Amino acid sequence: MMSIAIVDYGMGNVRSVQKAIEHVAPNDQVFLTDNAKLISEADRVVFPGQGAMGACMQALNEHGLVDVIKQAAHEKPFLGICLGLQLLFDHSQENGGTDGLSIIPGDVVKFDKSELKIPHMGWNNVKQEFEHPLWHNIDDNARFYSVHSYYVKEADHSVVVGSTDYGIDFTCAIAKDNMFAVQFHPEKSQHDGLQLLTNFVNWKT
Repeated sequence: MMSIAIVDYGMGNVRSVQKAIEHVAPNDQVFLTDNAKLISEADRVVFPGQGAMGACMQALNEHGLVDVIKQAAHEKPFLGICLGLQLLFDHSQENGGTDGLSIIPGDVVKFDKSELKIPHMGWNNVKQEFEHPLWHNIDDNARFYSVHSYYVKEADHSVVVGSTDYGIDFTCAIAKDNMFAVQFHPEKSQHDGLQLLTNFVNWKT
């Protein structure tokens, strides 16, 4: 039996992520936790997030989770979801400027309100920029569900494995070594979302 820790720092509907992963991994131990020791001991880590980046970083610091998330992101299969993607980067424009975890070089910037309806909410196509095990059995340009007002601008384009067009082409999925992170919500994206979570559970890094 494999253990899958879902980082729960008190923000966002992490229960929906847990239910989706339990559905695709019924024989594994899937649990929500803010305990650094349990996260460090888990076989795989899922890092979801919703809400404002400043409040999320504050919550991570208050729960003492910054170091263990950085360690997990470098050592074991690691999946970031929504704000769990943005928090991996250096800095965000949100909340007047917020430093992230600096695991992936780059920034988080806001969509231009003059051209687009913000937040970007609903279903949109994801172009697969490169092959990756987490795209297994998912068609190129499959539709996933998103809700966000900011997007990532990576310093190194080699990490980009998925992009979406919303007035501009923006990065919606990155991968590096044992890390994979997405702007969209696989737990809300029906069949293809569940397939991505299945691929994560089966991923041999």
